[in-house]
Amino acid sequence: MNGITSSTALWYASRATGVVALLLLTAVMILGILVNRQGRLPGLPRFAGVSLHRSVSLLSVTFVGVHVATAIADPYVSIRAVAAIVPFASSYKPFWLGLGALALDVLIALIVTSLLRARIGRRTWRGVHWLAYASWPAAFAHGITSSTDLRHGRLLDLAIACCAAVAAALVWRLSGSIPAPPPASRAGLMLTAAAPRGRQGRAEQPGAARSAAPAARHLSQKAEIR
Repeated sequence: MNGITSSTALWYASRATGVVALLLLTAVMILGILVNRQGRLPGLPRFAGVSLHRSVSLLSVTFVGVHVATAIADPYVSIRAVAAIVPFASSYKPFWLGLGALALDVLIALIVTSLLRARIGRRTWRGVHWLAYASWPAAFAHGITSSTDLRHGRLLDLAIACCAAVAAALVWRLSGSIPAPPPASRAGLMLTAAAPRGRQGRAEQPGAARSAAPAARHLSQKAEIR
């Protein structure tokens, strides 16, 4: 009876910590996307954004560690400790558990390089952190496929919400990284759009375009002064 109770407790602990780890990794992913190049979150000072990102990252590592330890200790499925570190080395669902090991390795690399950022340089640190964009999908695929917990019910809704939140953060970040046209270009585009069109979609008179040139320069100068 004690053996059955212990195995059941490990089973629940492994899956519960896995779900919490997914939520925390999603939060880490979103915070990493929203942080701009100055290490600042919108609406927060720089030190607050960096501290929040670091704290959530360390907390996620803790839950991932407990998740891995309880999964290895659970006698229901034989998972060797080496399979948690070496990708695709497990005899049980090698590909999907391998994705989890791969995500764990990347997470460890992110933590280590963050702690050694002053020694390894910003360029190396940023290069390693680009791997986070591959780590989260690997962890998500591992969670969906290695068990049935996230495939139905409220946990499925939670998984969909995680995907939607990461996608929204990516869209927000990419929309903010698109450079705006210079003032002179904006003035020219405004005049081009306002110019009368002929039947073929062209400006009707060349003289109209010439007469619009001073106005374009005037608009450009006003935009630059502002």
